[in-house]
Amino acid sequence: MTENQVSFPAGNGSLHPLVSVEDRVLRIAVATSEYGTSLSPAGMEQGIAALRAAGPEIGAVLLVGEGANFCAGGNVHGFAAAEDRGAHLFEVASLFHDFVRELNKAAVPVVAAVHGWAAGAGMSLALLADIALAGPGTKMRAAYPSIGFSPDGGMSWTLPRIVGPARAREIIMTDAVIGADEAVRLGLLSRLVADGEIQGEGLRLARTLAHGPTQSYASIRSLVAESAGRSLSEHLDAEAAAISAAATSPTGIEGVDSFVAKRRPDWDSIRA
Repeated sequence: MTENQVSFPAGNGSLHPLVSVEDRVLRIAVATSEYGTSLSPAGMEQGIAALRAAGPEIGAVLLVGEGANFCAGGNVHGFAAAEDRGAHLFEVASLFHDFVRELNKAAVPVVAAVHGWAAGAGMSLALLADIALAGPGTKMRAAYPSIGFSPDGGMSWTLPRIVGPARAREIIMTDAVIGADEAVRLGLLSRLVADGEIQGEGLRLARTLAHGPTQSYASIRSLVAESAGRSLSEHLDAEAAAISAAATSPTGIEGVDSFVAKRRPDWDSIRA
C-alpha cells in the first residue's frame, strides 16, 4: 500500500472527514463550505486514495458537496493569488484529473447528489456520474469562459457525448445557466427529487446499488464507456462475450437461479 492510500475499517465508519464508508457506499465530499464550496483539494486527495484502496467491500460511490452547493467550481481567489498562475492551474487540474481517472476506473456505480450550484468543476463531476440526482433548485453552468478559461474535469469530452458537439459548444461558450428541469431534459441530470432530500435519496440509491449485482454493473459501465470507440458489429461481439461470461459468473448464476425459483436474488451472499 502506498503512502497515498488509506485502509478501510472492518465495518462502517469514517476514513477521514471528507471520505467515509457506510453500508458498502464510499461517500466522497468533493467540495466544502470553505472558499464558497469550491472544489476541495483535500476531497480530491482523499477520494483518490480511497478509490485506489477500495476492494470488494465497496459497492457504490456517492459524490456530495458539503455546504450550500454541490460544487461551485474551482477556487478562483486561489488562482488569482498564485505566484505562477499557469503552474498553479496545471497542479490543480492534474489533481482533479487524477480523481476523475479513478472515478472512471471504478467498477462500481457512481452516484452524484447535486444540490445548489454545479458549476465548472462541479458540472464536470455531475456529468461523470452514472446517475446524478438533483433538486428543483439545482443549477448548472460551465463557468469557464466567465474567467477566460477552457474546461477541465472532462467536460469537453462528456458533454458532447450527451448533447452532441454543436450543443456542447453552445452551452460552454455562452456560459449558459441551466435550470434543473432543462438539465434533466438534456440528459445532464438523471432525475429530480425534493431539494431537502437530495443527499438522503442519493445515499438510498447508492446503498441499493451497492447491494445489487456488482459484476453486472461493472460490465454495464465498461460496455457503455467503450461503445463510442467501436463499430456496432464490434460492440455486438463485445456484448456477446460479456453476457456469455456473466452466465457462468456467481452473479449470473444467482440471478438466473433466483428467477427460476421465484425468489429475490441474494446478491450479498455471493460476496460473502
